[in-house]
Amino acid sequence: MRFEVACTLTYEVAAANTPFLFNVEAQRTSHQRVLDEALVLSPRTRPETFLMPESGNRYFRITAGPGPLELRYRAVVELAPAIHDPAAVREVDGGRLPLPVLFHLYPSRYIESDLLEQFARKEFGRLPRGYNRVVAVCNWVHDHLDYIAGSSNEQTSARDTLLQRQGVCRDFAHLAIAFCRALGIPARFVSAYAWRLSPPDFHAVMEAWLEGPEGGAWFVFDPTRKAAADGMVRIGIGRDAAEVAFCTPFGAVEYGVPEVSIVAPGQAGDEPLTTGAVTLADV
Repeated sequence: MRFEVACTLTYEVAAANTPFLFNVEAQRTSHQRVLDEALVLSPRTRPETFLMPESGNRYFRITAGPGPLELRYRAVVELAPAIHDPAAVREVDGGRLPLPVLFHLYPSRYIESDLLEQFARKEFGRLPRGYNRVVAVCNWVHDHLDYIAGSSNEQTSARDTLLQRQGVCRDFAHLAIAFCRALGIPARFVSAYAWRLSPPDFHAVMEAWLEGPEGGAWFVFDPTRKAAADGMVRIGIGRDAAEVAFCTPFGAVEYGVPEVSIVAPGQAGDEPLTTGAVTLADV
């Protein structure tokens, strides 16, 4: 299925020679093909690009200012998700996990999974292991947190979210990842353009490493329940939100309101997508 994604970001830069690092371009994976894309910067400048080998994240850096800065990005992306029967998707014991995946069991800047292990074990430890236990974690997060715009900030961690019982997509994803890691399930943070998200915006979801009929893979989950798992155009992945910020300026900057869109040409807005366990990541 094809999607058209776009974003417009605007800034007012205070000083000359202010560096910016961006991560807004769609990833290229075996399940996500970028068919066409364009990046326009105003004032015109040549970006320095970098592909992170471990994650596939596409970063670019520019130097701007002083004055207004505008970024426009658009792309046509084709998704080919792998769909599995949830009952056939299992958790993987630590001794069989690929070594790079093991790092997604560790606590990180916003995800204190070690401090939440007792809570997670008590709440989810007796559930049958597998895909549906991750679903149960996401259901708990959805049911026990209020989605309130502006209720958290860049300092809010998973433990803060558990105590405050409110947040936005970033916080929902952090808490679900924390519970999964505490249960011994590798999990990571994903930024995406999300189809049928209302209002349109950059979206945060999570992926858990599980074993399907064809082996281990990263399976997509949205604890907010606001977007379809197989309608996610992935931008960046990381241990938490600190590694996938769509913009990181190194200087004084005023932010405009981001404009984000994703459409599926020829697809009715209320038409359901495929159901089942979904993976969009390379194994």
